[in-house]
Amino acid sequence: MASTDIVLPLIDLAPYLSPDATPESKATVVAQVRAAVGEFGFFQAINHGIPLASQHALIEAIRTLMKIPKEEKLAMSFLKNPSRRGYEGSGDTFRTGDKMHDAKEAFYIGRPSEKVEPPGFHGPNVWPSPDLVPESEFRDPVWSYYQQTNALGRDIWQLLIQGLGHPGDLLSQFTKKPVVMMKMIRYPPFSSTLPGQFGVGAHTDFGGVTVLLQEAGRDGLEVEYKGEWIPVPALENVMVINAGDMIASWSGGVYKSAKHRVINKAEDTERISCATFWHGDLDATNPFVDGKGEGKAGDETVADLLVKRFRSQFSLMRGKKTEEVARGEVFAH
Repeated sequence: MASTDIVLPLIDLAPYLSPDATPESKATVVAQVRAAVGEFGFFQAINHGIPLASQHALIEAIRTLMKIPKEEKLAMSFLKNPSRRGYEGSGDTFRTGDKMHDAKEAFYIGRPSEKVEPPGFHGPNVWPSPDLVPESEFRDPVWSYYQQTNALGRDIWQLLIQGLGHPGDLLSQFTKKPVVMMKMIRYPPFSSTLPGQFGVGAHTDFGGVTVLLQEAGRDGLEVEYKGEWIPVPALENVMVINAGDMIASWSGGVYKSAKHRVINKAEDTERISCATFWHGDLDATNPFVDGKGEGKAGDETVADLLVKRFRSQFSLMRGKKTEEVARGEVFAH
Protein backbone atom coordinates (compact mmCIF):
# COMPACT_ATOMS: atom_id res chain seq x y z
CA MET A 1 0.00 0.00 0.00
CA ALA A 2 1.16 3.52 -0.74
CA SER A 3 1.13 6.27 1.88
CA THR A 4 -0.47 9.59 0.93
CA ASP A 5 0.65 11.39 4.11
CA ILE A 6 4.25 12.01 3.01
CA VAL A 7 5.37 14.00 -0.02
CA LEU A 8 8.79 14.40 -1.59
CA PRO A 9 10.41 17.84 -1.19
CA LEU A 10 9.74 20.28 -4.03
CA ILE A 11 12.84 22.42 -4.70
CA ASP A 12 13.02 25.55 -6.84
CA LEU A 13 16.33 25.43 -8.74
CA ALA A 14 16.07 29.00 -10.07
CA PRO A 15 18.00 30.54 -7.13
CA TYR A 16 20.92 28.29 -8.14
CA LEU A 17 20.65 28.14 -11.95
CA SER A 18 19.65 31.74 -12.65
CA PRO A 19 22.34 34.06 -14.08
CA ASP A 20 21.36 36.43 -11.25
CA ALA A 21 21.89 33.82 -8.54
CA THR A 22 23.86 35.02 -5.53
CA PRO A 23 26.22 33.00 -3.32
CA GLU A 24 23.55 33.11 -0.62
CA SER A 25 20.75 31.90 -2.87
CA LYS A 26 22.95 29.13 -4.24
CA ALA A 27 23.88 28.02 -0.74
CA THR A 28 20.19 27.79 0.15
CA VAL A 29 19.52 25.42 -2.77
CA VAL A 30 22.60 23.34 -1.94
CA ALA A 31 21.32 22.90 1.62
CA GLN A 32 17.82 22.00 0.40
CA VAL A 33 19.16 19.36 -1.99
CA ARG A 34 21.48 17.87 0.63
CA ALA A 35 18.60 17.58 3.09
CA ALA A 36 16.20 16.07 0.55
CA VAL A 37 18.60 13.49 -0.88
CA GLY A 38 19.90 12.69 2.58
CA GLU A 39 16.39 12.00 3.86
CA PHE A 40 14.52 10.59 0.85
CA GLY A 41 17.09 9.95 -1.89
CA PHE A 42 14.69 11.89 -4.13
CA PHE A 43 13.28 15.36 -4.68
CA GLN A 44 11.03 17.14 -7.16
CA ALA A 45 12.42 20.12 -9.07
CA ILE A 46 10.87 23.21 -10.65
CA ASN A 47 12.60 25.91 -12.71
CA HIS A 48 15.06 23.23 -13.82
CA GLY A 49 15.85 24.73 -17.23
CA ILE A 50 14.25 22.05 -19.43
CA PRO A 51 11.76 23.86 -21.74
CA LEU A 52 8.19 22.59 -21.51
CA ALA A 53 8.01 22.42 -25.30
CA SER A 54 11.01 20.08 -25.30
CA GLN A 55 9.34 17.85 -22.72
CA HIS A 56 6.15 17.62 -24.76
CA ALA A 57 8.08 16.94 -27.97
CA LEU A 58 9.97 14.12 -26.30
CA ILE A 59 6.81 12.48 -24.98
CA GLU A 60 5.25 12.57 -28.44
CA ALA A 61 8.46 11.19 -29.97
CA ILE A 62 8.41 8.24 -27.56
CA ARG A 63 4.75 7.59 -28.30
CA THR A 64 5.48 7.72 -32.05
CA LEU A 65 8.31 5.20 -31.79
CA MET A 66 6.33 2.77 -29.66
CA LYS A 67 3.54 2.69 -32.27
CA ILE A 68 5.71 1.32 -35.07
CA PRO A 69 5.33 -2.40 -35.92
CA LYS A 70 6.74 -4.78 -33.34
CA GLU A 71 9.08 -6.44 -35.82
CA GLU A 72 10.62 -3.06 -36.63
CA LYS A 73 11.22 -2.39 -32.95
CA LEU A 74 12.70 -5.84 -32.37
CA ALA A 75 15.13 -5.22 -35.23
CA MET A 76 16.60 -2.50 -32.99
CA SER A 77 16.69 -4.71 -29.87
CA PHE A 78 19.17 -3.67 -27.17
CA LEU A 79 19.78 -7.39 -26.58
CA LYS A 80 21.52 -7.50 -29.97
CA ASN A 81 23.56 -4.36 -29.35
CA PRO A 82 27.05 -4.45 -27.76
CA SER A 83 26.45 -1.05 -26.14
CA ARG A 84 22.98 -1.80 -24.82
CA ARG A 85 21.37 0.81 -27.09
CA GLY A 86 18.01 0.43 -28.78
CA TYR A 87 14.69 -1.21 -28.01
CA GLU A 88 13.74 -3.17 -24.89
CA GLY A 89 10.60 -5.22 -25.26
CA SER A 90 8.05 -5.91 -22.56
CA GLY A 91 9.36 -8.83 -20.53
CA ASP A 92 13.05 -8.34 -21.41
CA THR A 93 13.98 -7.23 -17.88
CA PHE A 94 13.75 -9.47 -14.82
CA ARG A 95 15.52 -8.53 -11.58
CA THR A 96 16.66 -11.16 -9.10
CA GLY A 97 13.87 -11.56 -6.56
CA ASP A 98 11.08 -10.34 -8.82
CA LYS A 99 8.06 -12.61 -9.30
CA MET A 100 7.68 -11.72 -12.96
CA HIS A 101 9.18 -9.61 -15.74
CA ASP A 102 8.61 -5.86 -16.08
CA ALA A 103 5.62 -4.87 -18.20
CA LYS A 104 7.32 -1.79 -19.68
CA GLU A 105 8.95 -1.37 -23.05
CA ALA A 106 11.78 1.11 -23.52
CA PHE A 107 14.36 2.59 -25.86
CA TYR A 108 17.94 3.55 -24.91
CA ILE A 109 20.42 6.09 -26.22
CA GLY A 110 23.62 7.48 -24.73
CA ARG A 111 26.75 9.49 -25.37
CA PRO A 112 27.60 8.58 -28.98
CA SER A 113 30.89 7.02 -30.00
CA GLU A 114 31.85 5.88 -33.49
CA LYS A 115 32.89 2.47 -32.21
CA VAL A 116 32.12 0.31 -29.20
CA GLU A 117 34.50 0.94 -26.32
CA PRO A 118 34.91 -1.87 -23.72
CA PRO A 119 33.19 -2.67 -21.42
CA GLY A 120 30.37 -1.50 -23.68
CA PHE A 121 28.99 1.71 -22.17
CA HIS A 122 30.19 3.91 -25.04
CA GLY A 123 29.18 3.16 -28.60
CA PRO A 124 27.01 4.26 -31.54
CA ASN A 125 23.36 5.02 -30.89
CA VAL A 126 20.60 3.12 -32.65
CA TRP A 127 17.98 5.17 -34.48
CA PRO A 128 14.90 4.12 -36.48
CA SER A 129 15.20 4.55 -40.22
CA PRO A 130 14.01 7.99 -41.40
CA ASP A 131 11.75 6.12 -43.83
CA LEU A 132 10.06 4.52 -40.83
CA VAL A 133 10.07 7.50 -38.45
CA PRO A 134 11.12 10.92 -39.83
CA GLU A 135 14.04 12.43 -37.91
CA SER A 136 11.91 15.47 -37.05
CA GLU A 137 9.47 13.17 -35.22
CA PHE A 138 11.95 11.18 -33.17
CA ARG A 139 15.69 11.64 -33.50
CA ASP A 140 15.70 15.45 -33.41
CA PRO A 141 13.47 15.97 -30.33
CA VAL A 142 15.09 13.02 -28.52
CA TRP A 143 18.63 14.29 -29.06
CA SER A 144 17.66 17.83 -28.07
CA TYR A 145 16.11 16.61 -24.83
CA TYR A 146 19.10 14.34 -24.14
CA GLN A 147 21.45 17.31 -24.33
CA GLN A 148 19.25 19.38 -22.02
CA THR A 149 19.02 16.69 -19.35
CA ASN A 150 22.74 16.03 -19.75
CA ALA A 151 23.29 19.65 -18.68
CA LEU A 152 20.79 19.38 -15.81
CA GLY A 153 22.39 16.16 -14.57
CA ARG A 154 25.74 17.96 -14.41
CA ASP A 155 24.14 20.77 -12.39
CA ILE A 156 22.62 18.30 -9.93
CA TRP A 157 26.00 16.60 -9.47
CA GLN A 158 27.53 19.98 -8.62
CA LEU A 159 24.81 20.63 -6.06
CA LEU A 160 25.44 17.26 -4.42
CA ILE A 161 29.20 17.80 -4.41
CA GLN A 162 28.82 21.18 -2.74
CA GLY A 163 26.46 19.60 -0.23
CA LEU A 164 29.43 17.49 0.90
CA GLY A 165 31.52 20.61 1.44
CA HIS A 166 33.55 20.40 -1.78
CA PRO A 167 33.77 22.99 -4.58
CA GLY A 168 31.47 22.23 -7.50
CA ASP A 169 34.38 22.15 -9.95
CA LEU A 170 35.52 18.88 -8.36
CA LEU A 171 33.11 17.44 -10.91
CA SER A 172 35.67 18.04 -13.67
CA GLN A 173 37.98 15.46 -12.10
CA PHE A 174 35.71 12.54 -12.98
CA THR A 175 33.59 13.75 -15.91
CA LYS A 176 35.93 14.11 -18.87
CA LYS A 177 33.89 11.53 -20.81
CA PRO A 178 31.03 10.54 -18.52
CA VAL A 179 28.56 7.75 -19.08
CA VAL A 180 25.18 9.41 -19.61
CA MET A 181 22.39 7.08 -20.69
CA MET A 182 18.76 7.92 -21.46
CA LYS A 183 15.88 5.47 -21.18
CA MET A 184 12.56 6.30 -22.85
CA ILE A 185 9.73 4.24 -21.40
CA ARG A 186 6.17 3.22 -22.23
CA TYR A 187 4.07 1.52 -19.58
CA PRO A 188 1.02 -0.35 -20.89
CA PRO A 189 -2.43 0.28 -19.40
CA PHE A 190 -3.14 -1.54 -16.15
CA SER A 191 -5.70 -3.68 -17.96
CA SER A 192 -2.91 -5.06 -20.19
CA THR A 193 -0.67 -6.25 -17.33
CA LEU A 194 -0.74 -9.56 -15.49
CA PRO A 195 -1.99 -9.82 -11.89
CA GLY A 196 0.81 -8.65 -9.60
CA GLN A 197 2.97 -7.39 -12.47
CA PHE A 198 4.77 -4.05 -12.13
CA GLY A 199 5.65 -1.64 -14.90
CA VAL A 200 9.06 -1.62 -13.20
CA GLY A 201 9.67 -3.71 -10.10
CA ALA A 202 11.18 -2.31 -6.91
CA HIS A 203 14.85 -1.39 -7.33
CA THR A 204 17.47 1.23 -6.59
CA ASP A 205 19.35 3.03 -9.36
CA PHE A 206 22.91 1.72 -9.44
CA GLY A 207 24.93 4.76 -10.44
CA GLY A 208 24.88 8.54 -10.17
CA VAL A 209 22.17 11.14 -10.73
CA THR A 210 18.83 10.29 -12.37
CA VAL A 211 16.67 12.99 -14.01
CA LEU A 212 13.13 11.72 -14.57
CA LEU A 213 10.34 13.18 -16.68
CA GLN A 214 6.82 11.85 -16.07
CA GLU A 215 3.98 12.52 -18.50
CA ALA A 216 1.72 14.93 -16.62
CA GLY A 217 -1.34 13.33 -15.09
CA ARG A 218 -0.07 9.77 -15.59
CA ASP A 219 0.84 8.72 -12.05
CA GLY A 220 2.62 5.51 -11.20
CA LEU A 221 5.98 6.18 -9.53
CA GLU A 222 6.31 5.21 -5.86
CA VAL A 223 9.35 5.71 -3.59
CA GLU A 224 10.06 3.66 -0.49
CA TYR A 225 10.47 5.69 2.70
CA LYS A 226 10.74 4.05 6.13
CA GLY A 227 8.92 0.95 4.97
CA GLU A 228 6.11 2.80 3.20
CA TRP A 229 5.58 3.57 -0.47
CA ILE A 230 5.19 7.28 -1.25
CA PRO A 231 3.31 8.11 -4.48
CA VAL A 232 5.07 10.72 -6.61
CA PRO A 233 2.49 12.58 -8.69
CA ALA A 234 3.23 13.20 -12.35
CA LEU A 235 3.08 17.00 -12.48
CA GLU A 236 3.44 19.32 -15.46
CA ASN A 237 6.95 20.79 -15.80
CA VAL A 238 8.22 19.08 -12.63
CA MET A 239 11.30 16.87 -12.83
CA VAL A 240 11.98 14.09 -10.36
CA ILE A 241 15.62 13.77 -9.28
CA ASN A 242 17.23 10.92 -7.37
CA ALA A 243 20.64 9.56 -6.40
CA GLY A 244 21.88 6.07 -7.14
CA ASP A 245 23.91 3.52 -5.20
CA MET A 246 27.24 4.95 -6.36
CA ILE A 247 26.48 8.38 -4.92
CA ALA A 248 25.27 6.83 -1.67
CA SER A 249 28.52 4.87 -1.41
CA TRP A 250 30.83 7.70 -2.45
CA SER A 251 29.19 10.05 0.08
CA GLY A 252 29.66 7.56 2.90
CA GLY A 253 25.90 7.32 3.36
CA VAL A 254 25.28 11.07 3.57
CA TYR A 255 23.10 10.68 0.49
CA LYS A 256 20.51 7.94 0.17
CA SER A 257 19.69 5.66 -2.75
CA ALA A 258 16.02 4.77 -2.32
CA LYS A 259 14.02 1.88 -3.73
CA HIS A 260 11.31 2.84 -6.17
CA ARG A 261 8.82 1.14 -8.48
CA VAL A 262 6.21 1.98 -11.08
CA ILE A 263 2.61 0.79 -11.25
CA ASN A 264 0.55 2.37 -14.02
CA LYS A 265 -2.79 2.61 -12.26
CA ALA A 266 -4.68 3.90 -15.32
CA GLU A 267 -6.95 1.09 -16.48
CA ASP A 268 -6.97 1.89 -20.20
CA THR A 269 -4.25 4.54 -20.69
CA GLU A 270 -0.56 4.09 -21.40
CA ARG A 271 2.05 6.02 -19.43
CA ILE A 272 5.16 7.67 -20.89
CA SER A 273 8.27 8.64 -18.93
CA CYS A 274 11.98 9.21 -19.56
CA ALA A 275 15.00 8.83 -17.28
CA THR A 276 18.48 10.25 -17.94
CA PHE A 277 21.20 8.53 -15.89
CA TRP A 278 24.35 10.64 -15.28
CA HIS A 279 27.21 8.53 -13.90
CA GLY A 280 30.77 9.76 -14.56
CA ASP A 281 33.94 8.59 -16.29
CA LEU A 282 34.37 4.83 -16.58
CA ASP A 283 37.79 4.90 -14.91
CA ALA A 284 36.72 7.24 -12.09
CA THR A 285 36.91 6.21 -8.45
CA ASN A 286 35.49 7.92 -5.37
CA PRO A 287 36.54 11.59 -5.62
CA PHE A 288 35.65 12.39 -2.01
CA VAL A 289 38.49 10.52 -0.26
CA ASP A 290 41.04 13.32 -0.07
CA GLY A 291 40.85 13.55 3.71
CA LYS A 292 38.02 16.07 3.61
CA GLY A 293 35.20 13.95 2.24
CA GLU A 294 33.00 11.47 4.01
CA GLY A 295 33.31 8.60 1.56
CA LYS A 296 35.58 5.58 1.75
CA ALA A 297 38.47 4.75 -0.54
CA GLY A 298 38.22 1.82 -2.91
CA ASP A 299 39.69 0.51 -6.10
CA GLU A 300 36.35 0.06 -7.86
CA THR A 301 35.79 2.30 -10.84
CA VAL A 302 32.50 3.48 -12.31
CA ALA A 303 32.87 0.73 -14.91
CA ASP A 304 33.38 -1.88 -12.18
CA LEU A 305 30.23 -0.76 -10.38
CA LEU A 306 28.11 -0.70 -13.54
CA VAL A 307 29.29 -4.10 -14.74
CA LYS A 308 28.77 -5.61 -11.29
CA ARG A 309 25.24 -4.29 -11.13
CA PHE A 310 24.22 -5.50 -14.57
CA ARG A 311 25.80 -8.89 -14.00
CA SER A 312 24.22 -9.46 -10.58
CA GLN A 313 20.80 -7.89 -10.99
CA PHE A 314 19.49 -8.83 -14.40
CA SER A 315 18.63 -12.28 -15.66
CA LEU A 316 20.15 -11.59 -19.09
CA MET A 317 23.52 -11.47 -17.29
CA ARG A 318 23.20 -14.86 -15.57
CA GLY A 319 25.72 -17.45 -16.62
CA LYS A 320 28.01 -14.97 -18.36
CA LYS A 321 31.73 -15.23 -17.72
CA THR A 322 33.73 -12.35 -16.28
CA GLU A 323 35.79 -12.03 -19.45
CA GLU A 324 32.60 -11.70 -21.48
CA VAL A 325 31.50 -8.87 -19.23
CA ALA A 326 34.86 -7.14 -19.63
CA ARG A 327 34.47 -7.24 -23.40
CA GLY A 328 30.94 -5.89 -23.19
CA GLU A 329 29.50 -9.03 -24.79
CA VAL A 330 26.85 -9.38 -22.12
CA PHE A 331 25.07 -6.36 -23.52
CA ALA A 332 24.47 -8.20 -26.80
CA HIS A 333 22.64 -11.23 -25.39
